[in-house]
Parts: sequence; structure tokens; C-alpha cells
Amino acid sequence: MADSDSQRALATNRRARYDYFINETFEAGMVLLGSEIKSAREGRINIAEGYVYIKDGEAWLENANIAAYAPAGEHGQHDPVRPRKLLLKKKQISYLDDQVHRDGLTVVPLKVYIKNRVAKLLIGLAKGKRQVDRRNTIKERDAKREIDRAMRSKI
Repeated sequence: MADSDSQRALATNRRARYDYFINETFEAGMVLLGSEIKSAREGRINIAEGYVYIKDGEAWLENANIAAYAPAGEHGQHDPVRPRKLLLKKKQISYLDDQVHRDGLTVVPLKVYIKNRVAKLLIGLAKGKRQVDRRNTIKERDAKREIDRAMRSKI
């Protein structure tokens, strides 16, 4: 197996870094059905609308869409937006739960990728940005783009 294939991104949530300040990230395993992992490996997964919540000491990914896998047939299908359990250590789950309830942070999915043949979800402990912060993010990105253009034209 090649090194580039050992961690291959299947889906990213680009909107999350625009809407939130990401404080910490955690890697979580995902409990998936056979048709779900096959569909995800084809890149037919969308986590832009998804969110993570903690219930009864377990972490769950809600509202992430994994499209139906056509070769599985009519009876082997899964519900595309069903809640999926995330595999984290108890300490991590309790830490996330504490941060969400005490500090008012939120847990957002950032990226789904394959690592050593296993589907992983990168989740971030985040704080929401206000409109002013979003404008500053856009200004910084535009300024960086202009600097890069100027550097390229001088070379």
C-alpha cells in the first residue's frame, strides 16, 4: 500500500473553519455498515450539514449524508442520514461533554478519511465566529493571496 493511500481524505467540511475557531481536534473512529463504508470509499459522503453530540456517554454523528450504495441492492441499503456512533475514549468523551456544557463550545466534524484501511472522522472542539471575525478571515485570506501573487510575479 502506498503512503498516499494510507490517509486519503473522503470528505471535508470547509465551511467549519470559516464559521468556527477550532481550538482542538480529535480523531474518532466511525461505526459504519458495509454498504456505508463502500459508498464512503467512493467519496459519496457529505459532512457539511453534520454535527456531533454526546448522549449517555457516547458520541454520535448526526445528519451526515452517506449516499446509498447501488450494488448493495434494494434490501442491503442503509438510511443515508442515520446517526452514526463515534469511537472515542471515555476520557475524551467526558472532556468534550464538559467543554460543551461548561464553556459553551461545540463539536463539529472537519474531515472524513481512510487511515490504514479504517474510516476516521476528524472532529474539532470549536467556538463560533461572529460576523466581524468572518470579515477579518476574508481580509486576511485576500491579503495573503495578494502577497503570494506579488511574490510569484517577482520570480
